[in-house]
Amino acid sequence: MAIAKCRFSGQPLHKTFVDLGMSPLANAYLRPEQLNKAEKIYPLHAYISEDTLLVQLEQFETPDQIFSDYAYFSSYSTSWLKHAKNYTDMMVEKFHFNHHTQVIEIASNDGYLLQYFLEKGIPVLGIEPAANIAKVAEDRGIPTINKFFGVETAKELVMEGKLADLLIGNNVLAHVPDLNDFIAGMKAILKPNGILTMEFPHILQLIEQNQFDTIYHEHFSYFSFLTIEKIFAAHNLRIFDVEELATHGGSLRIYAKHDDVDYPSIRERVRYLKEKEIAAGLHRIETYISFGEKVKATKHKLLSFILAAKAEGKSIVGYGAPAKGNTLLNYCGIGKDFIDYTVDCNPYKQGLFLPGTHIPIFHPDKIRETQPNYVLILPWNLKEEIMEQMAFISEWGGQFVVPIPEVQIYPCPVPDRVLIAL
Repeated sequence: MAIAKCRFSGQPLHKTFVDLGMSPLANAYLRPEQLNKAEKIYPLHAYISEDTLLVQLEQFETPDQIFSDYAYFSSYSTSWLKHAKNYTDMMVEKFHFNHHTQVIEIASNDGYLLQYFLEKGIPVLGIEPAANIAKVAEDRGIPTINKFFGVETAKELVMEGKLADLLIGNNVLAHVPDLNDFIAGMKAILKPNGILTMEFPHILQLIEQNQFDTIYHEHFSYFSFLTIEKIFAAHNLRIFDVEELATHGGSLRIYAKHDDVDYPSIRERVRYLKEKEIAAGLHRIETYISFGEKVKATKHKLLSFILAAKAEGKSIVGYGAPAKGNTLLNYCGIGKDFIDYTVDCNPYKQGLFLPGTHIPIFHPDKIRETQPNYVLILPWNLKEEIMEQMAFISEWGGQFVVPIPEVQIYPCPVPDRVLIAL
């Protein structure tokens, strides 16, 4: 068997970050006629590169197979839309983008973000690999190219005179199997004085908050600031500022420029975050290889809660059908015998079934119909938004269960504190 290699340095990968067993692709939702057919499953084994400290999975499927027809639409989360609008307002105020500047977003999804720049009269262009999602953006009046991004796409756009004053990539970097090609493409399409911002989950939060369910095959890489700074520097891009965000359980937003440009100057937050990561041990491989034991403990706690609840005759349903939920359920072996069904606001997922577990997905109204005892919130990063939407479960004494960082039970309405911590 061939040894996996680091997708940045090319060095062999020998050390395990966490092994989550065998699992289907987290976004490979099933239609009813597929339920009796064999599903493809793959090792969900995250390694840590000894030379770069980049946490990563092997690639088993090409991006074209994973992302060409995708079920994730950003516009179905109100909190994410608010985040996008706040970002737009801040960037325009801080850097004075206007109708003379060009904003380009990589992995622009359904236009959830670019719509806010467009409202301000700023020219935009989206680059989105999923044809079904790109069409939705186009139908909303947001110019969108249906392609994967890398050096080749960047050169084509440069030839057409499309270069970015602001280049955006939110929650895309983890999805890129060829990091060096992707970042070289960003370098090529960025104007000489252009600014690049990217958001991605912060592995410091993944480790400290036990967010192992954010590991799935569609996420090839998991970044610390120390590692991403090293990767960008190798492509002559310099990170001049960074923000720690609450989104997706804890993310970073990095700001970068060409390394031969003096302005903007390096902000103090860069030094502060590097010191914070070093204090947390992210510069030492031992910090990473001890993570697996914490994950096993969480699995045992969640199963203990569910088994006890079922023994008491309680009913449990899910809320949401996110990719992270599929990692959690498949790793823990939680199927239809434990979870009756799940619900999701995204109509593209309703009527389908979760990969591996075959749990059916319904409209959220199903919860009012069946009045379950517990609602397991799978997109735990949106728990406040979901608890507010579903506060009516208090009418029959229903309670919310949040599995990460460890099993917690919340009463209704949204609590100031946790009622029970198992």
